Amino acid sequence: MSRSVSRRSVLATTAAAASAAAVGSLASAATAYAAPPTLPDGTSQDKVLVVGIDGLRHDVIAAAGAPHLKGMMANGTYGTSLLYTSPMAATSSGPGWSTISTGVWPDKHGVKENSFAGKNYGQYPGFLARLAQVRPQLSTYAAVDWKPLDAQGTVTPGADAKLVLDGDRDGYTGHDATIAAGTESILRNQNPDVLFVYFGQVDIVGHNLGAASAQYRQALDVIDGYLGRLLAAIKARPSYATERWTIIVATDHGHTDAGGHGGSSIEERRTFVLAQGPGIAAGATPGDTRLVDVAATVFKQLGIAPDSAWGLDGKPIQERSTDPFEALYPALAGRVDETGIPAGVRGWTHTAPSGWSVINSAMGTGGVAEWRGWSFATDEFWSRTQRDQWRELNVRSRGIFAVADSDEWDDKASSGPFDSTLVTPAYAVGGRSTVTLDFTTLYRQEGSQSARVLASWNGSTPTAVKSYTSDVISQPQSLKLSVPAGATSVSFRFHYTGANNWYWVVDGVKITTG
Repeated sequence: MSRSVSRRSVLATTAAAASAAAVGSLASAATAYAAPPTLPDGTSQDKVLVVGIDGLRHDVIAAAGAPHLKGMMANGTYGTSLLYTSPMAATSSGPGWSTISTGVWPDKHGVKENSFAGKNYGQYPGFLARLAQVRPQLSTYAAVDWKPLDAQGTVTPGADAKLVLDGDRDGYTGHDATIAAGTESILRNQNPDVLFVYFGQVDIVGHNLGAASAQYRQALDVIDGYLGRLLAAIKARPSYATERWTIIVATDHGHTDAGGHGGSSIEERRTFVLAQGPGIAAGATPGDTRLVDVAATVFKQLGIAPDSAWGLDGKPIQERSTDPFEALYPALAGRVDETGIPAGVRGWTHTAPSGWSVINSAMGTGGVAEWRGWSFATDEFWSRTQRDQWRELNVRSRGIFAVADSDEWDDKASSGPFDSTLVTPAYAVGGRSTVTLDFTTLYRQEGSQSARVLASWNGSTPTAVKSYTSDVISQPQSLKLSVPAGATSVSFRFHYTGANNWYWVVDGVKITTG
């Protein structure tokens, strides 16, 4: 959560107790509260439960017991990914839960840290607020014990009923237990359609004792037990056989081993989306899932087609990216010259997809092997090369992307310029009046480097159709061109030159004709 000064004082006063009682129990820790609120009767056979676990570093799950999370991994789709960092946003709870709830990245929802300054929920509301607009007959519920998720309008707006507790003031152990018990009762005894429930104690233990501690794993096991009770309550519903339930679990950020987050380390950036339900593959571990996909998955499972005006960055977790770079996973290799990257991280290749090619005839010699000319890489591998140079902001790329990085290439002795061209296959355009090239790009400009998109009609000399001269921070691009008379095919080239300058990322390449 990495909250605020007031929260830090809470952590300081409760740290000693946390080592002995951080995990808590329903019997001993729950505070008595009124019965759960009464919801309107649900109207949908398609139902969704979203469970948010604050500060859960996903690579710790394997070392914990966590039978219910592991059961969901076997029965559903589990996608891990990495967060942005500053200057887009800190790896803290305000941006993280805003991203989960709204389905857009911080450059849209506007939340960069836990003050929530700049929030833009009017244009990009949370998914419960969207549902209240487009499907008001649904019965919706939200329960949180980090109060800003309610006070700032991040999660609870649009809910027919809500439970808001103050974990910073009272402690999260008891309030998490109350949320679990109340949600279990609603699932067993009422007829909700969509629920969002949040648990905060795992993050507290991470802050106080570190993500590498036994207590952190124990705290996870407690929340996993709550998840198990919610799953059991769903299955015990008299109408369960005629209902179609989707369960989604996600977290907002990771933690360092010693505890804490907000910075740019890989451990702080770790997030995941785990989902099981109709149409969601069992045992799948896709590499193209991102944190923005929670809201889109909720809409998909409810049969709601998002309006393009919503501007969602996410996609349903069961939908795979279709760009040709995703076929390169078997070719990915481990480090060669990038010795700062762990040896077990396989995440780069010079092998181009079928029909694509890379022209390096004008490249200088030497340099870092991984980045000699256009390469194909994962976020895990590429962003590890050097922190805090905005590689972490490549948020709209998914899975494997193409990258030309003259800055990293020049970290080892070389001669001559970085000069490399990525070439697409030829696409048929005969009889068409226009062709549109869509892709996502992250580009940083410095000095005399150049970045150009060129088109070649019928194999003729390529001509520039787009040049970049200033930064473009992970944005979709769309180039619509008129097809010349007599042209039957077109191929595109991404030509980049530099000398210890920055980099150019291209992903999601799509060509359509009209």
